[in-house]
Amino acid sequence: MSEVPHRVNLASDNHQAERSEPLLRVEQLSVRFAGVRALSDVSFEVWPGELFAVIGPNGAGKTSLFNVLSRVYQPERGRVTFAGHDLLRLKPHQVARAGIARTFQNMGQFPTMTVLEYLLLGRHTRMRSGILRAGLFIGPTRREEWENRAYCLHILDLLNLKDVRDRPLGSLPYGLQKRADLARALAMEPRLLLLDEPVAGMSLEEVEEIAEIILEIKEQLGITQILVEHDMALVMGLADRILVLDFGRVIAEGRPAEIQANPAVIKAYLGEESEQLPAPADDLPAVSEN
Repeated sequence: MSEVPHRVNLASDNHQAERSEPLLRVEQLSVRFAGVRALSDVSFEVWPGELFAVIGPNGAGKTSLFNVLSRVYQPERGRVTFAGHDLLRLKPHQVARAGIARTFQNMGQFPTMTVLEYLLLGRHTRMRSGILRAGLFIGPTRREEWENRAYCLHILDLLNLKDVRDRPLGSLPYGLQKRADLARALAMEPRLLLLDEPVAGMSLEEVEEIAEIILEIKEQLGITQILVEHDMALVMGLADRILVLDFGRVIAEGRPAEIQANPAVIKAYLGEESEQLPAPADDLPAVSEN
């Protein structure tokens, strides 16, 4: 990544005072669907600048947790505090303005939209004039439109996507589509980035590229990240701390080495306690210890 412009330095002095408090606090969160409990009394904290991972077998509740944080789901009970404010009082469209962005597993919604247009779509949450007036490109919106376009071009440059900025999303290989979605989320200038299986379906080379980007987002942009991912080698190699869910309940929380050796976690994944979870891949970028 190249140097980040001053306006996007989210690890600036404006947030230094908050580093003594969690950026996100989840307390006793429970979600139920038709009598089935997707989450049961889930509690954890995420600190500013942290790369926090949530793992668990299929059906463990990871997607339900992300859907609560992005306000798609309303929990049965519990409390979620983001930057000192009650997140559960926000409507879904207010979450982005509050500083939370999310990537998605599926990328088929806008196949004819160019990569640059896709970033500008995400960027509209930061537009003072709103997306409709900005689209008219008249009056006081003209300068703002050019500023946002320049910002999105810089994000594309950071993620090595500038050469495909005018190509339709649907024409790109799957790995580049996923990277474009990450760029769209970054264009929203989030304080908290929710990464929903960012390397699912990717080749080993693509996984290594995304791993490098995720680490640089943490170290250069200072953006707090929550990572949901099935690639255990990636998680163990990148995460500062890991939360493990199984059938909607928290069964473990700790640093990667602690999680890797936890008998309850091993049993949840492998069904037996004599095995071990995958170690970090040797060629993944190293995470400095906090």
